[in-house]
Amino acid sequence: MIIDGKKVSQERIRLLKKEIQESGLSPGLATVIVGEDPASQMYVRMKHKACDDVGIRSIGIVLTDDVTTDDVITHIKSLNEDASVDGILVQLPLPAHIDTKAVIEAVSPEKDVDGFHPRNIGALFSGRPAFVPCTPGGIMTLLREYHIEPRGMNAVVIGRSVDVGRPMAALLLNADATVTICHSKTKDLVEEVRRADLIVSAIGRARFITKDMVSPGAVVIDVGINQDENGKLCGDVDFESVSTIASAITPVPGGVGPMTIATLMENTFHAAKK
Repeated sequence: MIIDGKKVSQERIRLLKKEIQESGLSPGLATVIVGEDPASQMYVRMKHKACDDVGIRSIGIVLTDDVTTDDVITHIKSLNEDASVDGILVQLPLPAHIDTKAVIEAVSPEKDVDGFHPRNIGALFSGRPAFVPCTPGGIMTLLREYHIEPRGMNAVVIGRSVDVGRPMAALLLNADATVTICHSKTKDLVEEVRRADLIVSAIGRARFITKDMVSPGAVVIDVGINQDENGKLCGDVDFESVSTIASAITPVPGGVGPMTIATLMENTFHAAKK
């Protein structure tokens, strides 16, 4: 079974647009981008387009590479105080000279629609999430839409980043899965992955997960966005081989990516309602 994130996200966007229209609210999302990284610029454009599609006002703050951490935080504080802004998204990664941790902590937890603020991450791990990080949240939506129940599953999350790996593990734990987080220091990673009923890979290595690492019937969620040696877009999973034995699998592109943006829109509306 191919888990079609593009199809699900389009339906979520359609329903959200209707809900926003009926609510009488006028949600606002502000994005903050530092520098001219082409990939980051593309992602921000996609988020603004999604705002237009659902009826969310969007504001774009574009800062040059030479700004300081204090400069970025000053802009964020201004957005915190702006009543017309319900959600704030800081596009990551930030340039190396910017203190990413300080910038994330500067965002008001009530406007942290990315779900990265320590207070929101803590709430997620305590089982009482306010804002769920968009990629893991989108994955949980996909599992629900395709009637995949994590309860009782052995779930392996590959990657321990604060934006995907750690919150993904927390969500699966909250859903009663037995969760293992693997990373670069994991001993015998292949054997850990082989034991999994559910694999979520966010390792950032092209076609790293091969057929021999996956047990027959496993559910495989591929978060990776990579380029292979020929410059072709691909995920962390060798889709062609793994899809022959997995019970369900996300493609790249068209799997997790569209759900990340749909969940961002849902989080922004949630912030406006609160």
